[in-house]
Amino acid sequence: MSLTNSTMLPLNTCAPIFTLLNTIDDKLWSLDELRGKRGTVIMFICNHCPFVKHVQKDLVRIAEEYQRKGFTFIAISANDASSYPEDAPDKMKAVAIRLKYPFPFLYDETQVVARAYHAACTPDFFLFDQDLKCVYRGQLDDSRPGNGIPVTGRDLCNAMDNLLTGKPVDQNQKPSLGCNIKWKNA
Repeated sequence: MSLTNSTMLPLNTCAPIFTLLNTIDDKLWSLDELRGKRGTVIMFICNHCPFVKHVQKDLVRIAEEYQRKGFTFIAISANDASSYPEDAPDKMKAVAIRLKYPFPFLYDETQVVARAYHAACTPDFFLFDQDLKCVYRGQLDDSRPGNGIPVTGRDLCNAMDNLLTGKPVDQNQKPSLGCNIKWKNA
């Protein structure tokens, strides 16, 4: 594991379009089909990363709460499954079912989507407004495995709350921190 910060996609960047396999229902889904009325959260996660495992149950809780408010959550794993078999699509599906993910868990086998989003670590969070412009990118909150700070989702939730109320999203955003994305050898 290599501890990595997110690279902080520039704010106002349009969400790169994609169509990827949802490992839960084995169907292809596009960003346009999945986008939310109030906003869209795209999160790069995986199965094996301790930083993702630390927040998984809270991601479910946060997604359920904010989906009722018009947000869509989309999880994407881009890790090289040949080198990290725990992150293979069948294992992704098993984790999503066990944890009752209320969002699609897409597999970016070619890693093209992760590169388009400048994703660097897991977890890595991106919030796009109703026009698919990036308004937030960075950490879920200050909690990390072993630091004793409870998982609240404060940073991401504050950004979504601001979108809901029409307030500007604070541009002072902290990068996420986690395991590096496991890139395929070029």
